[in-house]
Parts: sequence; C-alpha cells; structure tokens
Amino acid sequence: MANSVFLGELTWKEYEQWLAGDSPVVLLPMGALEQHGHHMSMNVDVLLPTAVCERVAKRINGVVAPPLSYGYKSQQQSGGGNHYPGTTSLDGMTLTHTVQDIIRELARHGVRRLAIMNGHFENSIFIVEGIDLALRELRYAGIDDFRVMTLSYWDFVSDPDVINTLYPDGFQGWDIEHGGVFETSLMLTLYPELVDFDAVVDHPPATFPPYDMFPVVPERTPEPGTLSSARDASREKGDLVLRVCVDGIATAIQKEFQAP
Repeated sequence: MANSVFLGELTWKEYEQWLAGDSPVVLLPMGALEQHGHHMSMNVDVLLPTAVCERVAKRINGVVAPPLSYGYKSQQQSGGGNHYPGTTSLDGMTLTHTVQDIIRELARHGVRRLAIMNGHFENSIFIVEGIDLALRELRYAGIDDFRVMTLSYWDFVSDPDVINTLYPDGFQGWDIEHGGVFETSLMLTLYPELVDFDAVVDHPPATFPPYDMFPVVPERTPEPGTLSSARDASREKGDLVLRVCVDGIATAIQKEFQAP
C-alpha cells in the first residue's frame, strides 16, 4: 500500500507516517460530471486533474485526496450549459461547504499544505469561498499556518511555442475549449479507451452574445455540446500538454510550499 500516492489507498498508519515527513502536501482534484460531446465520456473534468495530481504527487512526495466528482452548474459559454442529460451539478453553497469541510478535516489530521487542482472552470469562485470560510474557521481554532494553493492545470500551458503547436491555425481562447483539442488530446494520452474519435463532430467555434440569458437558450450551444471542434486533437499533443502541466505545477508547488 505504501507505494500508492492516493490517500484513500493508504492505511491510516501509512498516512500518519507520511504526515510526519518533510513538508507534506495534499493534492485535491476537483471536477464535475458534465457532457463533453459525442466523442468523450462525461467524467473528463475529474479524470484529467486526478491524473495530473498523481504525476505531480510522485514528483513532490505528495498524496492525492479522493477527487470531488461533482461540480458547480455548467454554464453555457464555458461548458455548454446545464441542460444536457447526464450533466449533474451541485449548488454553489453545497460545493463551498464541501471544500470547507474537507479543509477542516485535513487540518484535524495535521495537514498544513493543500493544493486544489481544479478541472472544471465553473468551480473556481466556490473553491475560493470554501477556502476563505475554512481558513477563518481554523484561525478561530488557533490554527493560522494552513496554506492553500489553487490552480487549474490549463493555466500552465502558456508558452507561445506550445500554443502554436496545439493550435497551428490560431488559438481561439480557453473559453471555447470545452471538449475541443486540448481536453481531447489529453484524454487520448491518458484514457484513449474513453474517446471515440470517429464520433467527433467537426463544427465552427461557438459564438455567443456578450451577455447570458436565464433560462439558457439551448440552441446557442452547438448541438454536440462541444464549444469547438476536436478534429485536430492527437495523442502527441496530449503528451506535450501533460508534460508541460506536470513540470510547471510540480515546480510551482515546490516553490510555494517546500522552498527552504
């Protein structure tokens, strides 16, 4: 068991021994159950951050907490919308308090360094609110040395050369990358059995007005649920993205949590 980086696969004694080590960092993947077009499974936003966390944990001697498999409601201009069958979401308050509860419990264990790896854009502000409430609660309890790092793996793909390799015809922006080249390429690298590339629907990038309407107008989302075409995705691109993300995230965590 001790060879695993997944917290849930350790015994409590192995976990206790790990906590007594040098600068232990827990990584918490957060995702969603959300449609990702005709060609991919609906657990993409959980699988990808968990896979990145696993590889980072091996670099920094960290452990990966069980991921949160449900996230905040899919928004039309970033995830296609919450109206698709299968997309199963939490209210913001539920997500906020879940993050707060997990931090409180980790602090009780003796954890003082946490990196939250978000794989679902819509989670972001509720993660921040959960952290804020948890740290306030911990301060009331006399714990003032708990530190949290929040990150989304795609933010580490910023090198112009990498972007040009991924999008030789021009990058349209992260806001329409739902189910597109980026996520599909990573899935081809990590979970090819969950990608049916023959089912990719090649369509123009989604266009939306500069405002949102509620209830949403379903017709404004491209029919397959993706916001851009995955036609140019490849395993080679996925290999590149994974390497860049793991290298960058491991370096950032070590800088913030393990620097002398």
